[in-house]
Amino acid sequence: MSKRELPPVPERLPAPAIDAHTHLDACGAVTAEDVSALLDRASSAGVTRVVTVADDIASARWAASASTWDSRVFAAVAVHPTRTKDFGDAERSEVERLALGDRVVAVGETGLDYYWDYSPPESQQDAFRWHIDLAKRIGKPLMIHDREAHEDILRVLREEGAPDTVVFHCFSGDADFARRCAKEGYVLSFAGTVTFRNAAALREAAKLVPREQYLVETDAPFLTPHPYRGRPNEPYCAAYTVCALAEIREETVEDVADAVRGNAERVFRLPSVTSG
Repeated sequence: MSKRELPPVPERLPAPAIDAHTHLDACGAVTAEDVSALLDRASSAGVTRVVTVADDIASARWAASASTWDSRVFAAVAVHPTRTKDFGDAERSEVERLALGDRVVAVGETGLDYYWDYSPPESQQDAFRWHIDLAKRIGKPLMIHDREAHEDILRVLREEGAPDTVVFHCFSGDADFARRCAKEGYVLSFAGTVTFRNAAALREAAKLVPREQYLVETDAPFLTPHPYRGRPNEPYCAAYTVCALAEIREETVEDVADAVRGNAERVFRLPSVTSG
């Protein structure tokens, strides 16, 4: 089977779950029909709602629009840290306008990325501080991108004063960092990386996060869970990560699905849906 083929759609979860961070446009969606097809596949696996996340202005406009096309889709808008070199007044004004949308449930993804060198650290930190302020002003959660920048992320949050709700998208820290984040009340979102064979430290972190402080995401089309790593990812693959977390945490799949759904509903202020 080709590495470019999608993984098989897994057996439907015993309770509905939510993909807390995906990129439907990067998965190939353009039209409302495309979005519905992606969500139909996800729903067949028990992943019944998603938050589609922007990384630049064009993506932010698309995500905000897409969230109005299908009731299963919500959006988050921001400019990704690697794209902040030219983050000026016009871009800030547009992000703020879009962030106020009724179905835009978070400001993100923003933060710091010291792996790539597309934007200087100073530009990233300035943009990160602005997004923190925006999240506080409009009362929406802050969705953080943190790549090789743990200490600076925590420092900037401390200096600026964190919003009421902070989500670490695709959490990448070890058990110690997870404890520190959990102590601050931050929410940790686990992607397919927690299933990778070389992710023992991340699995230790996933074991200790309190039930009310974790989410599951795909970050699709990236980070497809094991054993399909390297193939394209889609929101339905969040079901694989839910099952993996259940094994890691020694809990039932239904309990984990219930937890990630309930936590996402609370964090993003989504309508509540019972497991039945």
